[in-house]
Amino acid sequence: MQRTVSFRQMKDGTREDYELLDRSEREHARGLPERVLAAVRRLDESIEGYPVSRLTHSLQTATRALRDGADDELIVAALIHDVGDELAPYNHAAIATAIIRPYVRAEVTWIVEQHGLFQSYYYLHHMGGDRNIRDRYVDHPWYASCAEFCENWDQRSFDPTYDTLPLDVFVPYVERIFSRDAHEARYVNPG
Repeated sequence: MQRTVSFRQMKDGTREDYELLDRSEREHARGLPERVLAAVRRLDESIEGYPVSRLTHSLQTATRALRDGADDELIVAALIHDVGDELAPYNHAAIATAIIRPYVRAEVTWIVEQHGLFQSYYYLHHMGGDRNIRDRYVDHPWYASCAEFCENWDQRSFDPTYDTLPLDVFVPYVERIFSRDAHEARYVNPG
């Protein structure tokens, strides 16, 4: 069985080459749930000034979503919404959005993508900015969903006394979402 492609330039690839790569990518994707969980675990470093670590913040956000009866997609979105902080502190939502987009409905993708902007409602006015900047999306069909995500779960999840569920509770949710066959969804879910 062929183990590497025959080409050095993609334009020279054959059907067999691309079938091999497709099989390899699908095999690699099976490990995605554990890689996502590893990224969440790495959030266990505090950014100075916050009363809880980024991991605890993420767990609290997901705990609140779970306790409010959110569906699996929103619970996982709540858990991973800040995983991009480590590599893209000023654009972290784009990282989380790219990770989750092929696996969830467009509404959830949009919420993750916009949550940073919507969160600015709670602090931007203290820094001389317009806290209502999110209102440029007021007519968007998912505006209220994102505002509720931030109000009910994200912005209130910095409480060291909150009864936060451990990561183990969320492992089955992550496994269900990121074990979906999303191979084709990446081309049809523009979000």
